[in-house]
Amino acid sequence: MVHDPNGPTTASPADDFILPFQVGDSAVRGRIVRLGPAIDEILSAHPFPDPVQGLVGEAAALVALLGTALKFDGKLILQAKGDGPVSMLVADYSADGGLRATATLPEEKVEIAAKAQGAELHYLLRQGHLVMTIDQGPDMERYQGVVPLEGATIARAAVNYFAQSEQIPTAIELAVGKVTTPEGERWRAGGIMVQFMPGEGGTRERGEEIMLAEDDREEWNRAATLLETTKADELIDPTIAAETLLYRLYHEDGVRIFEPRTAQRGCTCSRQKIASVLAQYGREDIKEMIVDNAIEASCDFCRKVFRFELDETGEQFKAD
Repeated sequence: MVHDPNGPTTASPADDFILPFQVGDSAVRGRIVRLGPAIDEILSAHPFPDPVQGLVGEAAALVALLGTALKFDGKLILQAKGDGPVSMLVADYSADGGLRATATLPEEKVEIAAKAQGAELHYLLRQGHLVMTIDQGPDMERYQGVVPLEGATIARAAVNYFAQSEQIPTAIELAVGKVTTPEGERWRAGGIMVQFMPGEGGTRERGEEIMLAEDDREEWNRAATLLETTKADELIDPTIAAETLLYRLYHEDGVRIFEPRTAQRGCTCSRQKIASVLAQYGREDIKEMIVDNAIEASCDFCRKVFRFELDETGEQFKAD
């Protein structure tokens, strides 16, 4: 059964978690993510048509899978920029489990985006670049990798990123959809990823040259091929436990599971942050923003609206 004798003895949470695992005693390591209330809160805040919602949900699941590899108090930021109806896709995952995701979709492009057959990356963003940024905090240097935006899905674009930028053999499957609950339809997202990671925890070589033995190649090809058999409904079905899915895939080799990490919607917007941004504008720019003696600004991630009213002089914002 799926079990690590040296790992946790309790089952993973029902939802909103990322579960690391290792296939047998091999160099194949992976993570599985299951998002319920967290992704429903994220997507329900957006007015996007379903294909764009699916793309945003897949980006959130992907950045959660990747972000849990961080070994420090930082943030992983995924950005995809393109020349399609969706001009930008952004998601980030913080070490504390905070998860955000959104997209830029001009109002005049909504109808075009709605015609996509699912979360089609090549239709919704078309040509562009995928950027991965590791933010280690204000006093640390950022690491950033950029590759062309290639592939029909964000999962395939991420596999291409690891092949080009990190030289790590990688396979990823993602899924987003709605399920019916007693409270009505709710969004869910899931994903699973495996990578060939010899020397995990220390210095390691990268790329195809790391697979020096034929056994290594067979090991990796088998793990990647099995992962590709994962069905979308298996990734988002709340009645299928993560451990059950891992057992279905890798029971012949055995699977070791490790401590799960949590995920929750974690928007960092605040009135103070918006005010600091407004303070950077000149007086004439501020005047152009004023409507009915106030300025309203909304967060792109959670869509919360912040209203700044002018005082009696018409020159200063009222104190909070």
